Amino acid sequence: MKRANKRQELIQVGSEIIIRQGFNAASINEILTTAGVPKGSFYYYFSSKEDFGLAIIEDFAHKYLQKLKNTLEDTQISPLTRLRKLFELKITDMESCQCTDGCLIGNLAQELSAQNELFRDRLNQVFVNWEECFRQCLQAAYEAGEIAEDSQIDDLAKFILSSWEGAILQAKVTKSLLPMQTFVKILFEQVLSKSNLS
Repeated sequence: MKRANKRQELIQVGSEIIIRQGFNAASINEILTTAGVPKGSFYYYFSSKEDFGLAIIEDFAHKYLQKLKNTLEDTQISPLTRLRKLFELKITDMESCQCTDGCLIGNLAQELSAQNELFRDRLNQVFVNWEECFRQCLQAAYEAGEIAEDSQIDDLAKFILSSWEGAILQAKVTKSLLPMQTFVKILFEQVLSKSNLS
C-alpha cells in the first residue's frame, strides 16, 4: 500500500510541476525532492521519464473522464445545462489558478505530439474519449428537443472540444478568462441556439 501511495504521490507532484513547466523542462530531481522520494527510488516505480509521463497522462485522463461523465451524464438536469455546468466548473478552476495551468492534456499535446509518437497516440485517444462524452450529451440534448433535428452532432462534438481547448489555451496565454467566457457565450447563444440550427 505504501508503495502504491508513493507512486501516486509522484504522479500527483509530477502533474503539478509539468502543467506549470512542461514535460521536457520538468526536472525529475525537483519532482523527487518535492515528493520526498530518494533519487534512486524513481526507477523502482517507473522505467523511464517517458513511462512516468505516460502514467501521468493515464492518471489525469482517468480522473477527468470520470469528471466529464459525472457532469455530462447527470440526468437530474437537462443536457445543455450539464454542458454549461462543465464549462463553468473549468472557468472557476482557471480563475482559482489565475489562468496559469490550462489543460494538462492540451499542454502535453502541444509540446509532445511532434516529438513522440507514443505520447501523440495516447493523447489523441484521450481527446477521442472526451469528444465522445460531448457527442453523447449532444445526442441527449437532441432527444430532449434542446437542439434542432438537423444538428450535425458528430461535427458539433468535434467543434466544441477543439474550440474549448483553444479557449483554454488562449486564456492561459492572455491570463484572462475572457476567451473561455466568450466561447461559452457564443456556443449557447449562437451555435446551439435552436433558431440558428433549424
